[in-house]
Amino acid sequence: MNRFVTLRRALLAGAALAGLACAPAHAQAQSDLPAYMDVIVGAKVPDAATVAKNNVLALNTGMFDLYSDASKLVQASILAQHPVILGLFSGAGGRFILYRPGQPPLEGPPVPEVYQLLKSVGHSVMALGVVVGPHIGKKDDDSWQPQVQAYRVRLKAALDSLDKTSMPEEWRANNRELISENIAFIDKVAAGETVSFADVQAFAAKQKNRLKLNIQWAADTQVKHWMGVLAGWKKDLGPDWDKVYAASNTIYVARQNNVLYSVLAQFFTPEDINSRLILIETVSFTTTPSDMLDSLTRIIADRTVGETFFGSRYLMDYELMGGDARDSIVAQTKAMGLPANLPPKVPFGSHQWPTLITPGPGAASLADLP
Repeated sequence: MNRFVTLRRALLAGAALAGLACAPAHAQAQSDLPAYMDVIVGAKVPDAATVAKNNVLALNTGMFDLYSDASKLVQASILAQHPVILGLFSGAGGRFILYRPGQPPLEGPPVPEVYQLLKSVGHSVMALGVVVGPHIGKKDDDSWQPQVQAYRVRLKAALDSLDKTSMPEEWRANNRELISENIAFIDKVAAGETVSFADVQAFAAKQKNRLKLNIQWAADTQVKHWMGVLAGWKKDLGPDWDKVYAASNTIYVARQNNVLYSVLAQFFTPEDINSRLILIETVSFTTTPSDMLDSLTRIIADRTVGETFFGSRYLMDYELMGGDARDSIVAQTKAMGLPANLPPKVPFGSHQWPTLITPGPGAASLADLP
């Protein structure tokens, strides 16, 4: 036999024996694992395609960590170079905080407490209509009464205390009527078999004009207070006012005619709107100063990114894919035989108010309503 063939056979036989020798050791190693390790070693590892996808997607999730670290440095730089004013919604008429380079934050004095008293009474009126609403027309339904009767006790206590509050007498008389009518409404609907819609309508009609007065007085109190505070800050800052960034927060229902933003706007030029004066929309009535500063920092920082990469300072104030998406929407609607329903194009850096500004018929304030 050819010696090379003999040698090859010998090598293959040796390899087979080696494999047999190793197999029991491997099996023995697996059998040494305790049963409780099955949940670990039984895990299915991701395939190559999944690993590749996750590696690429990790760039985006990791970007947020990088952005967060950079934002802290940018925020410190902004506060070291620019005064910043934050206007934050609160149930007490709002908060204004002034950040000055090299100095501790300065919080403006609170709105006079009469503002809260007016709003509290006003809310008590409208709340009654909401509370009894689900029970309108439901015979022998008294499930609402324990809660409303307990609220009646609060209303009576407020009525008895009204003369000791800080309201002017004219305002006190109006609020006395509001609270008294609340109590009368509760007594009326509690005595009947059902809550009728006619009763609710009559109650609303009696209270409407009194409510309008409370709203007017509260707004006037709030505006006069904050206009005075901001006028003082502008005077104190002097030429540095031209470097101020200011922002206020809002949720959707308070976006139109936002009080704090509108007050701020009186101390800026129209060209400052959306440039140095910014409305930040949120999903909550209240926002922390820290979160507001983070949002403002991101807006300012993103503007440098837009300028650096695309030569447009305000590009990043807009949905970055919005322009291309708009073109795609036009193409898709045309292909589907649908009319494209899109607003007019506006230039990056528009100084339009961040609220509805198109005039038209219809009531635009409480004073316009009969």
